[in-house]
Amino acid sequence: MPDASDTIFALSSGRPPAAIAVVRVSGPCAGLALQAMIGRVLEPRRAAFARVRDPSTGEMIDEALALWFPGPKSETGEDTAEFQLHGGRAVIAAVLAALARVPGLRPAEAGEFTRRAFENGRLDLTRVEGLADLIYADTEVQRRQAYRQLRGMLGDRAERWRATLVDTIALVEAGIDFSDEGDVPANTLAPALNAAQEMHEEIERALADSHRGERVRDGLVVAIAGPVNVGKSSLLNRIARRDAAIVSPLAGTTRDIIEVHLDLNGYPVTVLDTAGIRPSEDPIEQEGVRRALERASAADLVLWVVEAEHELAFDKALLQFPEIPKWLVRNKVDLVATPKPIGGGSFLISAKTGAGLDELLEKLTEYASNYLGSAEPALVTRQRQRRALEDAAVALDRAVIEGKNGREDIVAEELRLAARALGRLTGRVDVEDILDVIFRDFCIGK
Repeated sequence: MPDASDTIFALSSGRPPAAIAVVRVSGPCAGLALQAMIGRVLEPRRAAFARVRDPSTGEMIDEALALWFPGPKSETGEDTAEFQLHGGRAVIAAVLAALARVPGLRPAEAGEFTRRAFENGRLDLTRVEGLADLIYADTEVQRRQAYRQLRGMLGDRAERWRATLVDTIALVEAGIDFSDEGDVPANTLAPALNAAQEMHEEIERALADSHRGERVRDGLVVAIAGPVNVGKSSLLNRIARRDAAIVSPLAGTTRDIIEVHLDLNGYPVTVLDTAGIRPSEDPIEQEGVRRALERASAADLVLWVVEAEHELAFDKALLQFPEIPKWLVRNKVDLVATPKPIGGGSFLISAKTGAGLDELLEKLTEYASNYLGSAEPALVTRQRQRRALEDAAVALDRAVIEGKNGREDIVAEELRLAARALGRLTGRVDVEDILDVIFRDFCIGK
């Protein structure tokens, strides 16, 4: 990231044209920018009508609402100005060009406003991650989970744990360094170990969630696979309700993976259309088959599509990923006079007419609900968070074991390691190497 002492500006609303466009300025020269653009600095946190002018020519650009948020009581913790303009492309371009001519200002990098909020203590890392997930949430389930993180569901809990550990470390070290003092309790180790044991159990319960939070972020992945020319692409188009994949009577039309993202009753689902599985001398088709098998083996559910007259047994190709749940989907029922009866875990459909699709989608929605849903909200939503909590839990466990052996000095060190792991979780320590990874996914102006 560039110099954090710079004053930055960017369009913080959606892509133009739009009814309203929001341009934000943050940094020590934000007040200067406001003075240059509208001729005055406003009363804090009160919207005011303003005529926005180009400071180099005095030409009026637009009539807008302007706001002034002096730091540290602002979104970024710095002096912040905001212009709510008409959302035409020419208006936005003229305002951004005028701001670029104000001394001390430069365009913001992606995620720089949020990074400044983190560095100024307005957000911890778990809230930053929640904000990123909220921006990219596609379904109601993802939105609720992201909003809980943004409100501090994990970060506040981690800070309470960390504060408890600081007190516990102080208790252990007092017993080590001042054991002869009259006002120090005779046995400081026992209550410290009790606190460590309780915290260890709490963290383990948080981790024992079957990775539900990560599942909700990523969504259920369903691969449509099977032999060539059985209607896999037609099924994808039916599910997506649009022509997402090319449909052709020629075998082997699909060569690469086609992805469609769905919202099934609030649950995020990604459906993959894959190349037909068959032996081939064509190197391009061979690569398509390899990719199809690879993606199917990494999916959460496989819809193995065959023709309606196909035997109920699965094809041998499915033996390559035996651990993944598989549903047999018998397609082209409209071409069969008397289709064979279906058994459990199989569906009889016509991707051409839509027959049987409602039942398949109903079962798929139910599966997504069971796979992703729970009455208990997930505390952990990212692998980074899980690693930090796992490190804290391991250190706490070692502290309890060493405490039973009377190793007070080692107990204090393990408690410090646990506190450090929780500090990494919220961004207090050792996070410089991951900040760029977190903030690179943010858009300009956020």
